Amino acid sequence: MTRPEVPSGSLFGAANLPYGVYSVDGAAPRVATRYGDHVVDLALLLGDDVFAAPSLNPFLAQGHDRWVAVRAAIRDALEDDVPEAALHDHDAVTLHLPFEVADYVDFYASEHHAANLGRLFRPDAADPLQPNWKHLPVGYHGRSASIVVSGTDIVRPQGQRLPAAGARGGTPVPEFGPSQRLDLEAELGFVVGTGSAAGEPIPVADAERHLFGVVLFNDWSARDLQAWEYVPLGPMLGKSFASTVSPWVVPLPALDAARVATPVQDPPVLPYLAMPQPWGLDVEVEVVWNDEVVSRPPYAAMYWSPAQMLAHLTANGAPTRPGDLFASGTVSGPARTERGALIELTWDGADPLVLDGVPRTYLEDGDEVVLRATAPATDGGRLGLGEARGRILPAR
Repeated sequence: MTRPEVPSGSLFGAANLPYGVYSVDGAAPRVATRYGDHVVDLALLLGDDVFAAPSLNPFLAQGHDRWVAVRAAIRDALEDDVPEAALHDHDAVTLHLPFEVADYVDFYASEHHAANLGRLFRPDAADPLQPNWKHLPVGYHGRSASIVVSGTDIVRPQGQRLPAAGARGGTPVPEFGPSQRLDLEAELGFVVGTGSAAGEPIPVADAERHLFGVVLFNDWSARDLQAWEYVPLGPMLGKSFASTVSPWVVPLPALDAARVATPVQDPPVLPYLAMPQPWGLDVEVEVVWNDEVVSRPPYAAMYWSPAQMLAHLTANGAPTRPGDLFASGTVSGPARTERGALIELTWDGADPLVLDGVPRTYLEDGDEVVLRATAPATDGGRLGLGEARGRILPAR
């Protein structure tokens, strides 16, 4: 038995205690928490076999009251001696996708991001936002099987795209090939713990009883594929090839000190989206491209709240399940240094970034992108959301 120590200033102290899935020495994956530089096996720490599973889903299905009780039990157990078999060095384990993704929806919740793209693609429009944007959280359904854990390589996608000339005799003629405008999108993802039955919407007031926690999320995007295919039904091959999540799910209560009001929602939303005070999160995201920080998007600037996104997702009676995931859409702020995608940072290639002395617009083979994030913690310090890391491989 031993009592694990947490280094001063650690982003993974007792105020955080995220959930993940690890394996070591070829053993089967199991659920753990991160405590300082330790990965702590929860089945051994708490004597509960629900954490001997290879994903969080059985625990997610146990519901909000159980999540609260377990979080308190973990904190109590870590204040005492811990079985040595439960402790592993963080750098000595393999981290896995922490939950089985049941369904996945990606939203478009940043007014700054949506307005920037509107200015790019509809420069003559009186309003860069579409008429529906401030009335509902716009989103689309993605492919849950394409979500991968941090550290997984990303193969450059292929699909139809318009060549540089774009048209022959005034008629668009596409070609098939690797994406030439491969992008990143810095986002947060929200993990649904307990689901809802078909025909039973989740009210905004009840959303927190269904939301388990938060992950970092990189929605890799092939802009040239997306631009050709998205009319009239939206993204498909330009988005469905891969999205990267961080290996640690930060429980929603750990982010209580990070809660902030959303920007003023004007015009007023419809009653099913109305909240006395819609809340967002003061999460500071960092985008690192080939070891260079290129942006620091502020999640606090997001227009639509997580509760509103979940309420809208289920407003038509769509069912949800433990392990459902919805992402926020690109996180962007008002400044150029706060934009969460290269299409905004480089204004679709017209204003390149200089990276290691070289002008750059979109991702090249061999590039590595890392998302990191921190937030205020309930103990007065800061907590970490880990990282979402991916390296681009050539198309196959």
